[in-house]
Amino acid sequence: MLLLLPPSRGQAAPERGRRAGLSTLAYPQLRASRERLIDAVDPGLRTAPAVPAAELYTGVLFTALGLADLPWDGVLIASALWGVVRPGDRIPAYRLDMSARPEGIGGLAAYWREPLRRALPDRGLVLDMRSGAYAAAWQPRRGRRLAVRGLTEAPDGSRTVITHMAKRVRGEVARLVILAGGAERPEQVAEIAVAGGLRVELADGVLAVIE
Repeated sequence: MLLLLPPSRGQAAPERGRRAGLSTLAYPQLRASRERLIDAVDPGLRTAPAVPAAELYTGVLFTALGLADLPWDGVLIASALWGVVRPGDRIPAYRLDMSARPEGIGGLAAYWREPLRRALPDRGLVLDMRSGAYAAAWQPRRGRRLAVRGLTEAPDGSRTVITHMAKRVRGEVARLVILAGGAERPEQVAEIAVAGGLRVELADGVLAVIE
């Protein structure tokens, strides 16, 4: 199973630490694309202090997930700057969203699409916690993608997609699945979520968590 997490705008601000080693980041075949983007956005990032990605991101999803205390096998974090990173990859704090259009680069989803297609494994179950902008950069062609959504249910039974707190829901599902040792089928993800106390519905490649 491949678990794809989004980045977060909430980030720690490391004041000291080794700089990022571009040669040590996940999928070294992405290095040329990373180098070009850093040149366009902020060359100073090459010498900025870096920390493991699991410690850098501090948003709602990562708070619910508690990634620093979990095994990392099969976990990748999407990034507008790096393409993807492993939780243990050392990276500096940065400010770049997938909706940005850096000069000389253009739209970042399109920029990353071909490099990620060539680099990422495309098999088995892909449990996708990314938002639409990041999902546009890479979709499995042969693997089976399962997206996670958060819904809130009103007393009359009507449901509404939740936005900000959907990040917490995704973090909770990701934590349960990692602690369970992963899953091979969407049905297993649903079973794990239910066993963890969540109310879910599974249909058409989407696991809906209902609150």
